[in-house]
Amino acid sequence: MIELITASKVHLPEIKRIAYETWPATFGAILSEKQIAYMLDWMYSIPSLTSQIDEKGHVFILAQEGDEYLGYVSYELNYSGLPKTKIHKIYLLPASQGKGVGALLIDRVGEIATENQNKALLLNVNRYNKAVGFYEKMGFNIVGNETIDIGDGFLMEDFMMEKPL
Repeated sequence: MIELITASKVHLPEIKRIAYETWPATFGAILSEKQIAYMLDWMYSIPSLTSQIDEKGHVFILAQEGDEYLGYVSYELNYSGLPKTKIHKIYLLPASQGKGVGALLIDRVGEIATENQNKALLLNVNRYNKAVGFYEKMGFNIVGNETIDIGDGFLMEDFMMEKPL
């Protein structure tokens, strides 16, 4: 049975491990190895993850089956002062994909958002990521494009997606 647990700082190494195992499979065909390494270091160092929780108000939820962690989602309520919840990250180990874990995580964030009077879920996704289709099946619609300069000559070229609650 899959259990969803709110992560604490003791789980940060596990979140980092999942990211490092997931990203090459997720982005290997669309980003260079150098950009993947840069982004992993930028977003998944323990100090960066700690800052996301302590300073930015991100909450991480882990999906766990037995003693194995399958993936995670992070979110922020009332994003930019709006009654909307931003999903900042959602990644599943490749072996866990296609088993409904991603849907469980998104549904849980939707429940939390609704409990907090938020009216929509937001997320950004790389324009070339095959997950775009998954998000559309989950009720998200593309509402814009965003290109973000993340430094070192790298760009994040994303679709902005929204799901009404």
